Amino acid sequence: MYRLVAGPEAGAEAARARALAVLRIRGAALGVALVPAAVAVVLLVGGLTGRIGRADPVTSSTGWDTVRWVVTGIALVVLLLAALVTTVVVRARPALSPSVPIAEESAPDLYRLVRDLADRLEVPAPSAIALTPDCDSWLEDRTHRAHGPPRGKAAGGAGAGAREGARAVQAPVLVIGSPFMWWMRVAELRALLAPVVAGTGPSANPDIAAARRFVRGLDAAVAVSARAKHPLGAPASAFVGWAARLLLRACREHAMEMERCVAAAASERAQNVDYGLRIVAQEQVGLAYAGWDRLLTRVALPAWRLGRWPSRLDAGVVSALTELSRRDRLAEGFTSRLGERPACDLLEEPGAVDRAASLLAARLFHGGPAEPGPDWSPVGWQQYPEEVVDRKWRLEAARLHRVLDALPPVTDGGRPGRAEPGGPEEPGAAGDPDGLVAAGGAGGAADPSGPAAAYGPAVAEGLVAGEPSAGPESSGPTLVRVIERLTAGERASDLVAARLGAELAREERAEAARQAAREPVADGPDAGVTWGDGLADGLPLFPMQPPRTGRELLADHVTAMVCCAAVDTAGAAPGLDWLDGPILLVEGARRSDLGHPVLRLVDDGDAGPLGEWLGEVGVRPEKPVRLV
Repeated sequence: MYRLVAGPEAGAEAARARALAVLRIRGAALGVALVPAAVAVVLLVGGLTGRIGRADPVTSSTGWDTVRWVVTGIALVVLLLAALVTTVVVRARPALSPSVPIAEESAPDLYRLVRDLADRLEVPAPSAIALTPDCDSWLEDRTHRAHGPPRGKAAGGAGAGAREGARAVQAPVLVIGSPFMWWMRVAELRALLAPVVAGTGPSANPDIAAARRFVRGLDAAVAVSARAKHPLGAPASAFVGWAARLLLRACREHAMEMERCVAAAASERAQNVDYGLRIVAQEQVGLAYAGWDRLLTRVALPAWRLGRWPSRLDAGVVSALTELSRRDRLAEGFTSRLGERPACDLLEEPGAVDRAASLLAARLFHGGPAEPGPDWSPVGWQQYPEEVVDRKWRLEAARLHRVLDALPPVTDGGRPGRAEPGGPEEPGAAGDPDGLVAAGGAGGAADPSGPAAAYGPAVAEGLVAGEPSAGPESSGPTLVRVIERLTAGERASDLVAARLGAELAREERAEAARQAAREPVADGPDAGVTWGDGLADGLPLFPMQPPRTGRELLADHVTAMVCCAAVDTAGAAPGLDWLDGPILLVEGARRSDLGHPVLRLVDDGDAGPLGEWLGEVGVRPEKPVRLV
């Protein structure tokens, strides 16, 4: 096993030894493919010269002719199959990491920093720089995809090892996580990139480059066969996939050890470059990851679900991380570094780059379109509370009331009654043996015997005050109607939650159908984003959250209804917290104590805590709210 004390040169040699092992496997595959052809050539030449099959012209010659034709046929089939595998391996385009390419003219200072770093490390400079919406940085070889087989030469697959060794190797592309550019300071970014840029040294070795191309080609061939869209048909694709997987299994251990040795050599080479500062930068990586994750899941995801994408995510991560530093004792002192020059100053137009990276993040984590449109528009942080938070609450409140309109009336016993004639469903529908998801006429009546005081003092006041009421279960968009329904019986919440889940699933299917109907955007030099094969069909690549349960959905919708009532009747306002997302502001202060009363109502059917909260804030639950 390679030891770090041996130095970076020893690590590069160990990586080269593993690369040669991979190339030997490729050569062995070529040899296996040529064995039948070699045997056929020997038999044919032996027959022509009389050395094989000519002793007995009557019997021996006929038998040897049969053998020659059979072996020649087998050799041709094997050669055709080998040519098929080689062609697919060479022509398959490995998927690239989705990224925003950064041209040198748009970031001359960044390119200068990277080149100076490469000079200090005595390694080739990366051929280009790209940003990706992730908290990581790496080198990515794109020669296989960008250039394919060189003109006039065979490349990739089996049988190009000697010629590839003499080919000039293009340096890989440096991919930098976009949150680092905004949160890291210039000196921290340089220290963080030192071991990454040092990896271009081993990458320049022709043997390592050839081995990587071979492995990437095999991986891409497996992906092609898995899609089963090869023009030669499913059987040919299946054989290509089988052969590629067989070779990948044979190369796996050597390829893994090769990459470990490359990483060890790069790390050893970068030891003397900003070593102390790199320790500080690594601390910032963990903080950036935590803030970036919270920003995506709590802030960006609600906007994406509404067809809006925050156009300054990377700028927002600075606010999120600053807030995290203020709240977390472990992050104290990190905000003092904000006075230093940020790494995004190395970009000529950081706003345009942030916008492109934000749109790419929306595609990766949510699956939105590649370009803005009527149903997919950017939103700034100043407009976020009004255009995202308020709209989210009102859409969820409207969905909740649509569900209430479709539910059957509540009987005196607190259970749903029979659906009205002509209703869309009957009790006992499939998947609902108790008939809880049955639909009936709009409105309905709640249990008239339940006293209004059982809902809490604020609700009781609203029901018995001089304000007109629509009856025990109001048919309008009021908070009273929601509370009455959820306190109507033992399983009232289960009924509403089940119907909410079905309604949301229907909307998600409709949205997926609309996205599938959109024409794909062609990639090109002006597309702004580089995509790998199949990425446009498989988005989102990284779903942000698992599906919510019915109770979680119901709690979210009840919270939205309460917030709408607070905004419309108590002078509250929607707000944005950089770490928690949408919040309710009452007299300019955040109210974070709504969760417990809502859960008591949803889980236990107890409206008392919520009634006390409404009375404290001054919400009028009997007043209609504005829906969208």
